[in-house]
Parts: sequence; C-alpha cells; structure tokens
Amino acid sequence: MTQPDPRPVLWEELTWEQITHLREQGMTMAILPVGATEQHGLHLPVGVDTFSAIAVAHGVSARTGIPVLPALPYGCSLGHSKKWAGTISLRPETLAKLVLEIAEWVASAGFDRLLLLNGHVTNWAPLRCGLENVRHTYPDLRIALRSIWEIAPKIHQFYHRDAANFHANCAETSVMLALRPDLVQMEKAMDEPDRSASCFFAYTVNQESVHGAVGAPSKADLNFGQQILDTCITELSAQLHRALAEGTPLEENP
Repeated sequence: MTQPDPRPVLWEELTWEQITHLREQGMTMAILPVGATEQHGLHLPVGVDTFSAIAVAHGVSARTGIPVLPALPYGCSLGHSKKWAGTISLRPETLAKLVLEIAEWVASAGFDRLLLLNGHVTNWAPLRCGLENVRHTYPDLRIALRSIWEIAPKIHQFYHRDAANFHANCAETSVMLALRPDLVQMEKAMDEPDRSASCFFAYTVNQESVHGAVGAPSKADLNFGQQILDTCITELSAQLHRALAEGTPLEENP
C-alpha cells in the first residue's frame, strides 16, 4: 500500500486537475482550519488561533493525505471587546454563512466529507450553526466540527490545567513556542487568575482580565507545546482514518 506523502496536501497549491484526480482516487474529504485574529495578551501575536489550527491540519494531512482548504483567519471574537488593538472579528452569523458558502463549493467539487477544525473557543457556536445549515442544505455532505482542545480528553486536560476559561495561557503559549518562538515575548507574559470560573453570567474578556490573558503563560514550555501538537496530530489522524470510511449510523448498524 502506498504511504501518504509526508508533506501536507494543500488545496491552494493544487490545480483543478489535481483536485479532480484526488477525488477520482477516492479522497473525498477536506479539512477547513478556522482560526481568529484577536488579542492574546502582552506576549503572543493576534494570530495564535490560526497558527495552531493550521499546524494541526497540516500535520494531519501529511499523515492521511486529506487536503487542507485555505484557512479562515477571522473568527467570532466579539467577546474580546475593542479595549485592545488588533482584534478583527466577524459576527457569528457571518461565520456561519461563510461555512455554508464554502461547503457549497467543496460539495460541487465532488467532496462529500468536511471537517471544520476550530482553533478559537467562541467560534464553536457559529460553526455549529454553520454545520446545521450545511447538513440541511447538502444532505449528501458529511460534516464534522472539532475544536483542537476537544480532539481527545488528554488534550482537553492540557489546555485547561491552569484555567477553565483559558486564553493565552500555558498551553497556548507553549504551542506558540513550538511553532513560532520568534513571535513569543516571554518576558511580557503576565499570569492572571480565571476570575470568571464561578460566575453565573458570560463576561467579556476586558471584564475579567487586566492584560488580556487568562491562565499561567509564565509556565509555558516548548517541549509541552510540542507534546500538545504531536498528541493532537496523532489522535486526530487516527480518528480521520476511521472517518474516511465511516457510513451513516443506519449503514453501520442496520
């Protein structure tokens, strides 16, 4: 059996003939990384969520051969307010609509499985709305939504060990140390407690954080970041190998 090319398969690098060939060879799934452009405290760049979603998607593609669509670098970041410069947010209904419109073209290319790989916490609800619209509009297109920290229980623990409502915390900072250490300013990392952990209502970040972070970024470590990435890629690759052949529940259990 031919092993997948160790390089990721990037949709934007392929011609229409190559994309058609992929489909004809039986690869009918695509991954859409969805990130955000938003403040991440004093020490991290605004592209953290996009960098991390792309890194996991590319790693998984290299192992499975599943093509990766161009990433969406904007998400739903309204909760970060306009206190700090740099955040550029979509409205939730805009993000949901983008997913529907992208899915239309994925389906028209003959691809019938789509993974929305999310790198930002408050993208989840708009992406879930997008998923509902997609499976209603294109019933033959199987669609799934996974946030990076939800890929497996151990990854959830990695991200939440220093804050339930994590942001620019130890995990995110560690991942950036593994991916782009040149963009991390550890000398400016400011630990802040998870002040909203016992709150009843949902508060914006400027109401719970002084500098825009929640958690303990000062404890970040490159090796921990690489462990997070490796675990994400290994776990998700295994899930997608199964998903490539997955039937509907009735097909699996008639």
